[in-house]
Amino acid sequence: MAQVQYWGTGRRKHSVARVRLVPGEGNVIINNRTMDQFFGGLETLKLIVKQPGNLTETIGKYDVIANVKGGGFSGQAGAIRHGISRALLKADPELRGSLKKAGFLTRDPRMKERKKYGLKAARRAPQFSKR
Repeated sequence: MAQVQYWGTGRRKHSVARVRLVPGEGNVIINNRTMDQFFGGLETLKLIVKQPGNLTETIGKYDVIANVKGGGFSGQAGAIRHGISRALLKADPELRGSLKKAGFLTRDPRMKERKKYGLKAARRAPQFSKR
């Protein structure tokens, strides 16, 4: 018999996470590595990934398998959180209110602003000298 699994895609900055929730005991596997191996000693990022499970009290019900690419560690953690939230919503639509109130279903639209011509960066102008 096929195993039940729920998919969710999460995005933040330039990071894209494809998250799969499978009934299990709460293991988190990111890019074929455990969460501790992937994030190393960055405890705040581990907390960010665990937030949807803690909020909905589903931390021990599902194993999280995530593939994430693009951006940095912080953006990737936010993308995984977004993906987990979307997958939890497919698993149980009753959780929508709590996830939405916490802001986990909202895609963070902030991106790096592009560099403009005539400037050194997005807004940084060359140094001005009168003479």
